[in-house]
Amino acid sequence: MIGCLIGEVFALEAPTVLLNVNGVGYEIDTPLSTFCQLQKGQKVTLWTHLVVREDAQQLYGFSDAQEKTIFRTLLKVNGVGPKMALGILSTLSVELLIHTIEHDDINTLIKVPGVGKKTAERLMIELRDRFKALANSTGGTTNTAAAQIQFMANSPVAEAEAALQSLGYKPAEAQKAVAAVKADYTESADIIRAALKSMMK
Repeated sequence: MIGCLIGEVFALEAPTVLLNVNGVGYEIDTPLSTFCQLQKGQKVTLWTHLVVREDAQQLYGFSDAQEKTIFRTLLKVNGVGPKMALGILSTLSVELLIHTIEHDDINTLIKVPGVGKKTAERLMIELRDRFKALANSTGGTTNTAAAQIQFMANSPVAEAEAALQSLGYKPAEAQKAVAAVKADYTESADIIRAALKSMMK
């Protein structure tokens, strides 16, 4: 099992990071909360989870061990696979997800692409006790609020739309959300965060 990788960001294409570790490039899928902290040439440590299937092996990476723990906890829920777990963590911060589960806020959960009412109800039931323990250990801090980001894409708007589509939003939904906020921001990360926020209202 690969627990973490330490290397240099070689390329970024949401939600995938190509990490150069001693000359070997690892493709790692990340939630946008992690992706939006990275820039090309940056030396980083990504906490990883390896999914092995008959037809593929896929690495998932996170900026901190807590987010990795949440990801693994989500995978234990019946009907939640890596793609959905990544989408949940891309749309909701760890703190907001814990708060949502604690307060039975099903309306917030069903706004995550791919999460229907039945899945949201299952998440509520299966994660409530586990997240209470996690909430007590977080201290209410966030790891992503102050990141200053540069993306590799030529167009911040195109990068933002692609990132939203990678979460499961339809192209038209992504374009509409980005169009509504793009005039206020110049960086892709800022556009993504603002678009996600608008779609969660």
